[in-house]
Amino acid sequence: MIHVSVFNQFSMKWNYILTPNLLIILSLLLFFTACSRFTPVPKVIPPPVIKKVQDKHARSLYLFSLARIAALDNDYPSALNLLREAILIEPDSARLHGEVADIKLKIGQVPEALEFINKSIALDPEYRPPYVLGGILMASAGKDWEAADYLRKAVKIDPSKEDAYLHLALSLTRLFEYEEAVSTLKTLVKLNPDYILGYYYLGRTYSQMKLYRDALGYFTKVLELKPEFDQAVIDKAATFEALGDYSQAIDTYRTLVNQDEQRATVLQRLIQLLLQQRRYTEALEYLKQSAQSGLGGQETNRKIGLVHIELEQYDEAISVFGEMLEKDPSADNIHFYRAIAYKEKDDLDNAYSEFNKISKNSSQYFEAISHISMILKEQGKIDAAINVFKEAIAVTPGNIDLYLNLSTLYESIEKPQAALDFLLLNEQQFEKESRLHFRIGVLQDKLGKRTESIKRMKIVLQLDPKDPQALNYLGYTYAEMGQHLEEALKYLLQAVAIRPRDAFILDSLGWTYYKLKLYDDALKYLEEAVSIVDDDSTILEHLGDIFSVRRTYKKALKTYQRALELDPERKELSEKIRKLKGEQGEK
Repeated sequence: MIHVSVFNQFSMKWNYILTPNLLIILSLLLFFTACSRFTPVPKVIPPPVIKKVQDKHARSLYLFSLARIAALDNDYPSALNLLREAILIEPDSARLHGEVADIKLKIGQVPEALEFINKSIALDPEYRPPYVLGGILMASAGKDWEAADYLRKAVKIDPSKEDAYLHLALSLTRLFEYEEAVSTLKTLVKLNPDYILGYYYLGRTYSQMKLYRDALGYFTKVLELKPEFDQAVIDKAATFEALGDYSQAIDTYRTLVNQDEQRATVLQRLIQLLLQQRRYTEALEYLKQSAQSGLGGQETNRKIGLVHIELEQYDEAISVFGEMLEKDPSADNIHFYRAIAYKEKDDLDNAYSEFNKISKNSSQYFEAISHISMILKEQGKIDAAINVFKEAIAVTPGNIDLYLNLSTLYESIEKPQAALDFLLLNEQQFEKESRLHFRIGVLQDKLGKRTESIKRMKIVLQLDPKDPQALNYLGYTYAEMGQHLEEALKYLLQAVAIRPRDAFILDSLGWTYYKLKLYDDALKYLEEAVSIVDDDSTILEHLGDIFSVRRTYKKALKTYQRALELDPERKELSEKIRKLKGEQGEK
């Protein structure tokens, strides 16, 4: 049938120009075709019939391949049907059972998936994939012990494959098996030196172990391999925080502050860190960025207002809180902050007005009462200030803070006896409140009733044996009296154990050692106290006394002079300086 195909080809290209050569070829073809009509046609012999051979394994493999294709198209029902048919042909195939398990897991049929995983393992204990799948399944269910068992077996079957190591390490970390987790991850990155997640989770694991220097090294390695790995940057910054290197932490967070995906998280952490470090100007800059981006809402504006107060930018704070109150006039906490800003600005009338807007149901109400009373006192309205507390007590007679604050008010107007009498009158109502007894003890001491004060402090310790203020008060009182010094030492050592960085307790302990003539111990604690609080004239005087008794006169003189600068009215300091200069022949 050659002439037909050529003709068809020719007819499809009818627009070609018929050249003489083409005409000759066409004539020859027509000639041979005509001749062929007179040639005998040979007999056609049909092909031999070949009997179809059924190969079960080939059929199973074919069905498996179709199932894989269906699964790739997310046609999981068809994939499962094909695999079930294949399993009927090869019921002992671990691979087919493992593939069913994988699909069952993808469609959320977890119990059935686990059943097929275990069936696959039973059919061929050396077939690796179901162990990996079982480990992932158990880990997702929170069963990390079981997950680790599956994944350890997968690693043992073929240590050269990477897919089980990371899952195993994560399960081990959650089980606090840190050493094995680290070893697993190190094997993983040895197999694949560019495996970023291996290095990342080494950093995370070392962080959990509190080995922050090691963690920092791995986070740095991650960022060398993938600088845009934002979560590693965040973890690196957090590691700097854990190491106490806050400047590095802040600088690290700043590298991410303009990344859209992490912006909210990074800004929040950066702002919090800057506030903790009292870097208020920088914090304010990022708070404003956060507000402009619509992040944080009213909470961000609240922080902006509070930072303005810290920076003594009271008008700005008042403006911010005012805008917030326009949106929510009943926000008691915002009225409170605005009142504080007015008060710090010495605008007492507006402060008084804002405090009075706070409802009686607010958590800030009782604190507002104290501020209102203080404002009235500063304005010379003493009776009105006292009545504020009395009226509040009448409404809420069970609030001990009102009683304590009223006693403080009496004391501040030079009426300690009235303060004491008021508390004693209401003692029965609060007999189990250690704070009431402590306050009574302080007032008794101020009125020269030291024996009664000591008894009262011991009542406090009966109610709360770990009250550091009472322990300190008793210890220092005995030291000042020069009596019961061993008992004083016992009280003060307990207090220091509770509050090791309290400069005033350290001063009391150092002073007690001084009274015991244990000058080395005294010097140690007094120098530590001054390193914490260097502007208290009493602590400095005690340190000067230690220097003096140890004959380090230049240090003593310098310390006394610093104390006198802080409190020029203390005549005993002037006398000590005069005496010390006389002994040194100075004028």
